[in-house]
Amino acid sequence: MAIELPKLPYSYSALEPFIDRETMKLHHNKHNQAYVDKFNEAIQPYPMLAAKNAETLLFNLAKIPPDIQEAIQNNGGGAANHAMFWTIMKPKGGGEPTGVFADQINQDFGSFDDFKQEFNEAGKKLFGSGWVWVVWSGEKLAILPMPNQDNPLLHGQYPIMGNDVWEHAYYKQYSNQRDKYLENWWNVLNWNEINKRFIRALKFAAK
Repeated sequence: MAIELPKLPYSYSALEPFIDRETMKLHHNKHNQAYVDKFNEAIQPYPMLAAKNAETLLFNLAKIPPDIQEAIQNNGGGAANHAMFWTIMKPKGGGEPTGVFADQINQDFGSFDDFKQEFNEAGKKLFGSGWVWVVWSGEKLAILPMPNQDNPLLHGQYPIMGNDVWEHAYYKQYSNQRDKYLENWWNVLNWNEINKRFIRALKFAAK
């Protein structure tokens, strides 16, 4: 079964003024769609993979046919990363985290402000295109910058949250000011969804 472009849970303009309508439309309709299409093309010669989603294939990348591993890493990563990205944002989001994730942030980083600063610094320092992730290391939260469309599942870790720092995610609105985009992104976060993902990460690590 081919994967499909996920529907946004809000309108293209819903995250303004922090992420503009044209960026959202281009990001979702063009970039995300391209990853979905190329992922489906890669698995087409292998019917036995058709029932597996992108996350499962990324986690088991070494077990799939070698000739499509790179395509799955890049395009399966692009599909999975964006499917997560849309859900951890919402209109009128932001503020400080709540629940178990907030407690873990305070335990591991001292405060939300320190966590946010470290995350933003990782995003600013990441050379070229990529993502900044938060994962559960097995003992504590860790901030993990990764290049291209690489996903933490490649390293056996479940992605709790992540920000896309490819230029297509921000350049139309912020030009070369990645730092400004990183700072404004916190205003659209969906902490309820991130809490759910944190609980999933704990269960994933316990398997």
